[in-house]
Amino acid sequence: MKPELLLPVGTTESFYAAIEGGAEAVYLGLRKFNARGRAANFTINQLQSILKESEKKKIKVFFTLNTLIKNSELPELLDTLFILSQTTISAIIIQDWGVFYLIKKYFPKLKIHASTQMKTHNSICADYLYEKEFERIIMARELTFSELKKISRKTGIELEIFAHGALCYSFSGVCLFSSFLGGMSANRGLCRQPCRRIYHSSEKSGYFFSLKDLQLIEILPEIMKLNIKAIKIEGRMRSAEYVYQVARAYRMVIDDPNRIEEAKEILKFDFGREKTSYFFGNNISKAIAENPYTGIFIGEIINSSDDKFSFKTLHPLQIRNRIRILPKSGADSKIIKIKGFLLEKEEGKKEKLDIGERVTIKTENNFQRGDKVFLIGLAEKRFKNRFTLEGKRVKLHFPEQKRENILGKIGSKQILNYEQLFVRINSLRWLRKIFFDKIDFLILNLTKQECQEIDLRNPFLKRNIHKLIIELPKFISEDDIEFYQKMCKSFYRIGITNFMLSHISQKKIISFFKKAKIYTNENVYIFNDSSIQFLKEEKIWSYVYPLENDFQNLTFGKDRKGIVPLFFVPELFYSRMPVFLNHQDTPIRSYFPTGQATAQSFKDRDFNYQKIVRDGITVIVPEIPVSVLQHKNKLFKAGFRRFLIDFSHLNPSQKTFNRILKKYQTSSPEYPGTIFNFKDGLR
Repeated sequence: MKPELLLPVGTTESFYAAIEGGAEAVYLGLRKFNARGRAANFTINQLQSILKESEKKKIKVFFTLNTLIKNSELPELLDTLFILSQTTISAIIIQDWGVFYLIKKYFPKLKIHASTQMKTHNSICADYLYEKEFERIIMARELTFSELKKISRKTGIELEIFAHGALCYSFSGVCLFSSFLGGMSANRGLCRQPCRRIYHSSEKSGYFFSLKDLQLIEILPEIMKLNIKAIKIEGRMRSAEYVYQVARAYRMVIDDPNRIEEAKEILKFDFGREKTSYFFGNNISKAIAENPYTGIFIGEIINSSDDKFSFKTLHPLQIRNRIRILPKSGADSKIIKIKGFLLEKEEGKKEKLDIGERVTIKTENNFQRGDKVFLIGLAEKRFKNRFTLEGKRVKLHFPEQKRENILGKIGSKQILNYEQLFVRINSLRWLRKIFFDKIDFLILNLTKQECQEIDLRNPFLKRNIHKLIIELPKFISEDDIEFYQKMCKSFYRIGITNFMLSHISQKKIISFFKKAKIYTNENVYIFNDSSIQFLKEEKIWSYVYPLENDFQNLTFGKDRKGIVPLFFVPELFYSRMPVFLNHQDTPIRSYFPTGQATAQSFKDRDFNYQKIVRDGITVIVPEIPVSVLQHKNKLFKAGFRRFLIDFSHLNPSQKTFNRILKKYQTSSPEYPGTIFNFKDGLR
């Protein structure tokens, strides 16, 4: 069966471009609550017009509501869900478990798709979502063809994969880098694209984390043999021209697999970055792009003045083409729509130029000799820019009394009458540095090798076995599921009953342990009381609040039973993609384990960072930790009683343990340190 071709729509023009290109479905968002907050997006009236047009042309429309929701936004979220429940939308794409809870409880007719932000990467994840009555899953982009094949054979839920477009360096849904750089969270649609920045190691500078664009057109016939329901194209911020050309190419191969070469010629003019088949192609050695910008290189500026610049073009040009100027200074690039070409010897303007001709263009910008010029759009084909059909009007606000009743039922402000301190370590070398009598729980985040090496029959550990929590990793490959099932079973037999999940579906790994107490960590996002209500119904014992959370959001909600992170080194990037910065380790400071052969340092214009590799996963962390220890008393007064100190990625040291513990007890600041979004807020 042919897969559905699903195209991105960020503007009116791109909607018509997708249809003309051969899309069978489109996905889009309103101006809030979607992971492309910087795209133009749509109003309610425009959405209704799109639905009317789509119904006429038998096109499915999927609505993106795939950001994390703050407590203060729950009333507006209910209004949005109420509006959508009155429409003919085909399904809603979500990330937040609080959104899931509200839809299932109060808007059950709405169909749900799991966003790639939900980090679905193995058959256990897929089966869990199937049990929760999701209609479809958008799989993680980091899977190999072999892994996807195994998952597709094991699960009964619809699977959707990205086949073309931009790639994030980090697993989607766990990237904290943009948020760390100023509170603009990728998980809330405001990514600042730190993976497209230039970085500097001791040996070189470059775009270390800037991936090429995904292109699976060559292996599409093989993908079509799998149980894949939909082929998805990334690009809600791309032009209508991009949408049309990419739709046309993939439509061509879906309908006739023998036309791959013809389709590839079309895709040369998607004006994206260089291309990679990424993990699907089993060759990631050249997946990092030397140039992070989109477009085709067509020359360098050879002459520039205050009001014009010149270059010799390597590609035919005409008016309405769009070009990008990339300054050699490293400043932000500028985009120019060509309105005409100035002639050298005669007055007037020219509308077309051929390869090798000198291009002179008027500008208000001050460019320099040597600045690079990229062609980023032809604009040869025009698409409708307004809707011709008007959709039915809908009620815009959920009935106030019903809204208050729903919000009143979500969450409770129970305050514990005792305090608990959770400590996390990610190395066995920390064990002898910990004083168990000073903590309530020790979270063990261990590598596969350390899981096999730890001796829980040791009298020292056996005495404190009730305080141990085994934490599962963020990524468990399909082939590693059996390892973690056996590992958890062996720990349970020895007497460990506390387990912490990095993905809610990992419940299925330990669901047979009758006495198990299940916790979730900060990667099972709970930004609002609705998501916490969902976890409570899932019998979760306790949960760590997100690392990128802020004080205002924490206290705006009713819940006070979660675990507040006070001290930690955030994993800004978490990726399956290896990067090579130096030939040898150069740890910056004593905070970091000097014995790790895989630790390397680098920096950007703001911070120093470390690259660490654990179990094949590349983790990027900042040089200095996040510490809100000085706000512990403030949090205590607000009703919070459970706190987390995380020593992961720090050099094992009894002095460090004692110093941080004392600062926890006295609510004192740790220097050097940053408070992340705690005070200034998450956007």
